[in-house]
Amino acid sequence: MTTAAPILNRSTATQQSLAHGPLGVALLHIERAHRGAGSWQAVHCRLGAIGPLIDGNKANLFLGAPAMAYVLHLASAGTNRYGNALHTLDGIIAAHTRRRLGAAHARIDQGKQTSFAEYDLLRGLTGLGALLLRRDPGSNTAKAVLEYLVRLTEPLHSPGGRTLPGWWVWHGPATPGVPTPGGHANVGLAHGIAGPLALLALAKLRGISVTGHHEAMTRICRWLDQIRQSDYRGARWPRWITETAAVPTHPAAPSWCYGTPGLARAQQLAAMALGDACRQRMAEQALLSCLADPLQLDQLAGRGLCHGIGGLLRVVQRVAEDAEEPGVFATYAPQLSGRFRTAESPAEIGFLEGSTGAALAFEVTGTDTAPATNWDSCLLLA
Repeated sequence: MTTAAPILNRSTATQQSLAHGPLGVALLHIERAHRGAGSWQAVHCRLGAIGPLIDGNKANLFLGAPAMAYVLHLASAGTNRYGNALHTLDGIIAAHTRRRLGAAHARIDQGKQTSFAEYDLLRGLTGLGALLLRRDPGSNTAKAVLEYLVRLTEPLHSPGGRTLPGWWVWHGPATPGVPTPGGHANVGLAHGIAGPLALLALAKLRGISVTGHHEAMTRICRWLDQIRQSDYRGARWPRWITETAAVPTHPAAPSWCYGTPGLARAQQLAAMALGDACRQRMAEQALLSCLADPLQLDQLAGRGLCHGIGGLLRVVQRVAEDAEEPGVFATYAPQLSGRFRTAESPAEIGFLEGSTGAALAFEVTGTDTAPATNWDSCLLLA
């Protein structure tokens, strides 16, 4: 298993993208191979065609060496399959994560604001932590990521004297590389604080905790309570907060990445980890209210995981598994399946926004069969 020099071009990035490229497509073939409905030889041929892996500052859970490790981990599933490659990748990823952690702590020491690329699920340390929680949950590196996330939640004092959440970023929500006056605090699972919350909760539920773990989750939950919006349509959360506003103020699309479903799952997990029955009921009711609201559901036009009905389907399945009353969620299954079938098919074949992710989400819908792999752990749903 080799890694490439840190030179990133579009072709290489696409080839090694879990979100949009062949690595993501392999997840569906791995799922089917585990179920006996596909060929392991086909999986091996697909993975073997992916060249020297990207490592360096741009590598993350969804790109390069960490993405390959995630895919191979699902393929191995307790066997010795790909054992040598995974052993090599584990060392590469541990060193990569430690470098990223050093830079992050240096940034905090300097009192500077963070960025998506430092901490989020798609590009940052939350994503690397999600991988480590699967690959080596008790390792010092995994615990170091959790310790960093605890520190990320501590208040940040701005130059103007204002106290901001520690995850307040210096750029805008749609322009990660461009300074934006005032910055913002992002809320969603993909780029916002719901990602660290879900990872901290999943770790705690697996018996892994660090100093300040409980307090960090509580700090995030209280902030989410402060910005929660409630009306006759139920509870929901804005996508982000600026110094002057919450955006949007109206009900947004109920997507995995930013909407009520992702926020509900993150808070359900946190509630279970904290032993907070009231929060768990609130989170589950927020999702039920969303499912009962055509105004929100009609905003989901496609089948994809990130922005479409596929992501909603998978969140509902995961929430129902841990819900106080799982049968209530089951009553919405026919409606969601119908919406999925009539939704627009993705133009691309990738995992996050394409037909691969849609197929994975729909694979066991309407059956009593669970997925063969936890393919959705990269979405922090499990």
